[in-house]
Amino acid sequence: MSNKRMQGPHGAMNAGEKAKNFKASIGKLLKYCKRHIWSVSIAILFAVAGTALTLIGPNKISDLTDTITAALPIFDEVNKIWVNLNVPVNMQMVIDIGIFLIIIYSLSAIFSYVQGFIMSTITQKLSKRMRKDISNKINRLPLKYMDSTPNGDVLSRVTNDVDTIGQTLNNSITTFVSSLTLLVGSIVMMFVTNWILALTAIGASLIGFFLIMLIMGFSQKHFIAQQKELGNINGHIEEVFSGHDIVNVYNGKNETKKKFEEINNKLYSSGWKSQFMSGLMMPIMNFIGDFGYVAVCVVGAVLTMSGHITFGVIMAFIIYVRLFNQPLAQLAQVFNNLQSTAAASERVFEFLDEKELADESEKTFKLENIKGNVEFKHVKFGYNPDKTIINDFSATVKAGQKVAIVGPTGAGKTTLVNLLMRFYEVDDGEILIDGTPISSLTRENVHDLFSMVLQDTWLFEGTVRDNIAYSKQDVTDEEIKNACKACGINHFIKSLPNGYNSILDDNTSISAGQRQLMTIARAMVQNSPMLILDEATSSVDTRTEILIQKAMDKLTEGRTSFVIAHRLSTIKNADLILVMANGDIIEQGSHDELLKKGGFYADLYNSQFEDNN
Repeated sequence: MSNKRMQGPHGAMNAGEKAKNFKASIGKLLKYCKRHIWSVSIAILFAVAGTALTLIGPNKISDLTDTITAALPIFDEVNKIWVNLNVPVNMQMVIDIGIFLIIIYSLSAIFSYVQGFIMSTITQKLSKRMRKDISNKINRLPLKYMDSTPNGDVLSRVTNDVDTIGQTLNNSITTFVSSLTLLVGSIVMMFVTNWILALTAIGASLIGFFLIMLIMGFSQKHFIAQQKELGNINGHIEEVFSGHDIVNVYNGKNETKKKFEEINNKLYSSGWKSQFMSGLMMPIMNFIGDFGYVAVCVVGAVLTMSGHITFGVIMAFIIYVRLFNQPLAQLAQVFNNLQSTAAASERVFEFLDEKELADESEKTFKLENIKGNVEFKHVKFGYNPDKTIINDFSATVKAGQKVAIVGPTGAGKTTLVNLLMRFYEVDDGEILIDGTPISSLTRENVHDLFSMVLQDTWLFEGTVRDNIAYSKQDVTDEEIKNACKACGINHFIKSLPNGYNSILDDNTSISAGQRQLMTIARAMVQNSPMLILDEATSSVDTRTEILIQKAMDKLTEGRTSFVIAHRLSTIKNADLILVMANGDIIEQGSHDELLKKGGFYADLYNSQFEDNN
């Protein structure tokens, strides 16, 4: 699992830690995006060009206003009358300025469209790549991570968090650049036009800017909590939906509903606080914008009456105030979105930075044409360093033997199989196949040596044929049918609407036993030199169990097989039975030999019949 975020004395990150996490998350995201730097740069250039063109407009509108007002009557303060100057409007200048404005605003719109198209393409590619990296990462993670992390939390990182990053980048990068350009450009143009009105407009707007920065400081922790609770609620829903029947059978609806309400309330609380604070930004900026208009009009009126500026300058400044406040509001929204992006990025890169399985690219030796001799030499293992499950396990299995592993729950039976398959690495000792330590083989090579049937069946949405031939290339229909006949499931499959081409999905009526039979048929088709059966008959009835047992006997002929079973009647014909308790082998031998000893196995075997009676 990933390390927990460091917290302050009251369980919350202080301002310095929040800023550090924000910068670190955004820094990782920018580094991740560096392959698109040239495309982003082009989009930024278009954004700057489009924004710069809009800054030319107000000055031209000022000239247009002055041209028109020059022909209007003026008020004679002495005689208290309006005086008509009889000066015609310079229509050629009006037309020239109008055409010029149409051209620059059209070019600005085109540039904005081009940069939007480029950024949309980049962000979709980035989201696709990020999902692909997460998918590939899952295949490189140790089983320990998947065992200790809710599936819904991982799904939330692939969906919610990646979507949040993609949407924000699409809207925020060019918005940030264009807004910054517009902000700086409007400030420059305002000072060029009139420094007194420039100071008036900027002074009125800075009040809102500082208020927004204050709000952002408070809202960051709520955005982080919101993304976290989204992962929690996805994990809970996925867990409950997958076990919906069990929830109903055990009347656990109230408990699951209570837990859902608890997570949902936390999500509501963090979501409400983050959205409420971000929602304050626009009303504040609108108020400051209106306040700026009033300030410019009042000060502008004074300057106009004193003859320092013309009416056209006031018109230009009203537009500049809008252009100045607009990027402030946009920048505030960008920073607001970046907080969501930082929280999402932290979760995505936290996952991508998880410790992976050791690199095995240097391992070139591949074990082929194996006999099937397996040896456990003083194996020691614990899922946690402070809790050892397998203490000192040693056993020798000869090629072709059928080995049964029995013992009470928690004895270490499934753990032993996990170590044999290299799902986990041993802490001490070693496991050898045909005298070769499996640690010197790649995991793929080890997995190719085994077919495996687990207690939990897994079928995906697809045809029956695809499910049985899963990951096996060049499988003939005859091989699939023979495997299904051996498992006694061929008749059932032929009764389906499209036989072996029938689609298995949530609407397909198929029992747990039939699902298990299909996974056993899958193992038969794989035809690996060794076999692992982990409670393979736990979901079938007695009659089906007999059919499976016959099929398993045929399948295990000439193959080294490891069978984990609680039903001891199914492993009476095993060549070797390993009896485990507390991580050690306490007895081993054939069924008859262990019964004669009258030890732990005999008690365990006899107790099952007593329970049945």
